[in-house]
Amino acid sequence: MAQTEELVVTMTHGPEDERASIGFTVANGGMTSGLTVSIFLTGNAVDIVRRGAIDLTQAHPMEPLKSLVDDFLQRGGTLWACTPCVKARGYTQDDLIDGIEVTGASAMHERIKAGAATLSF
Repeated sequence: MAQTEELVVTMTHGPEDERASIGFTVANGGMTSGLTVSIFLTGNAVDIVRRGAIDLTQAHPMEPLKSLVDDFLQRGGTLWACTPCVKARGYTQDDLIDGIEVTGASAMHERIKAGAATLSF
């Protein structure tokens, strides 16, 4: 099996679902182990990056979701939000936290074609 140094995580669950916190915990762990990590938010998961949406969200015993997201971005993770999903909710870039790139799935596909491992939450 080929070794990869990159991970792409696809997330579909919103902030109210513990899988959002699990996804960011796993992504941050990947960064700790030396992987370059990107997260593609689609469906309800785009609500994770709406300003103020996760300020009080915590799935115990994990860290607060805001801390997990902030840590991911501060450590250089790439965080994408699905363009059609953002538009379907009536959001603009101004509605989203800093550091989010609104893009189509092609950005994710480029990383996968280059050999990135993938996980979904």
